[in-house]
Amino acid sequence: MQRAWSVDGGKLELVVGDVTAQETDAIANAANAMLMGGGGVDGAIHRAAGPELLDALRALKRSLPGGVLHTGGAVITPGFHLKAKHVIHCVGPIYEREGDEAPALLASCYREALRLAREHALASITFPSISTGVYGYPVGRAASIALEAVVSELREHRKPGLVRFALFDAGVFDAYASAASALLPEG
Repeated sequence: MQRAWSVDGGKLELVVGDVTAQETDAIANAANAMLMGGGGVDGAIHRAAGPELLDALRALKRSLPGGVLHTGGAVITPGFHLKAKHVIHCVGPIYEREGDEAPALLASCYREALRLAREHALASITFPSISTGVYGYPVGRAASIALEAVVSELREHRKPGLVRFALFDAGVFDAYASAASALLPEG
């Protein structure tokens, strides 16, 4: 399954697939605040990237206040054994804990990841559906927030040229496709 839209000269793609297998310049990781690996997407990325990723994150943590990445924040590391050259680690909100702040924090994940992609002159990035697994964010709401943030960033900055979402299954894909269709003309 795949759908695509044009956004001010760039391209937004949705695919059903494994984020760790994507060949974009970067993939985004749905990381935890401690940046030490975990389950779901985070665990899969750590396994695919190899132990060097954890070593890089340990070094990076030394520069973070309290060794923790705040919710809504993002940092970048090499991709090591991944096809992607970089991993941009984003800490999404835990839906029940963040309450009214959850939408702004989730949007911040995507904006911060795209800012890092631009700063590092990356032409493409693939996102998973951040916070919709164990963090409990309802997929339909998360899809709308993610796509609104990404489309807004692409319209303002026109980079990176390709933003892809690699989504876990057909249900998540359908939620993102519905949200994208509400925002953008097909093309």
